[in-house]
Amino acid sequence: MPTMTVLATTAVPDHVRGALTRWMIEPAPGLYVGTLSARVRDELWSVVSASIGPGAAVLLHPEANEQGFTLHTAGERRRIPIDFDGLTLVAFRPQDEDPPNPPATTPTNPPPDPD
Repeated sequence: MPTMTVLATTAVPDHVRGALTRWMIEPAPGLYVGTLSARVRDELWSVVSASIGPGAAVLLHPEANEQGFTLHTAGERRRIPIDFDGLTLVAFRPQDEDPPNPPATTPTNPPPDPD
C-alpha cells in the first residue's frame, strides 16, 4: 500500500534530483514528498544512498512503531540518528573547532621617527 514519503537532500548530484522528481514533487529546494509503494521507496533510497557523493539525505516514512515513522540517513551530517530503547533520537556531532586567530603582526618597515 502506498504511503507518504518525505526525502530531504543537501548537495546531491543533478541526476539524483532528476530521478527523485520522476516519482515525487519538490515543494522546496532539496525537499521531496510523494506517495510511494515500499518497493519504489526502497529503490529510490538505494539510488540516492549509493550516489550521494559529498551531499547528504534523510528519508522519512510511516512505520509500525511507537513514533509512527522511521528515519534513514546517508552522507555526512552533523545530526546523527540514534536508537534509544526503540525511539529514534537525534544527537549532534560537535562542531569542528575554528583554528586559533593568527598573532598580530607588526609592520616590517616602521615609519621613520620625526626627529
